[in-house]
Amino acid sequence: MLQDPLFIVMAIAMLAVVGVLLFGIGSFAKGGAFNKKYANKAMRWRIIAQFVAVLLILLFVWIRGGN
Repeated sequence: MLQDPLFIVMAIAMLAVVGVLLFGIGSFAKGGAFNKKYANKAMRWRIIAQFVAVLLILLFVWIRGGN
C-alpha cells in the first residue's frame, strides 16, 4: 500500500490538514493582531484541505474495492 501513488497523495493531503490545523491553533494561541489577520484564512484553508482529503479517501476506497 505504501507504493500506491494514490495512497501517498492521500497521506500528503491528510498531513496538510494537520499542518493547517496546527497553524490555526498556533495563531489562536498567539492572539492579537496576528490572530485577527489570519484566523479566517486558516479556517478556510483547513476546510478546503479537509474537503480534498475526504475526496481522496473516498476515491481511494472506491478504486481499491472498498471491501
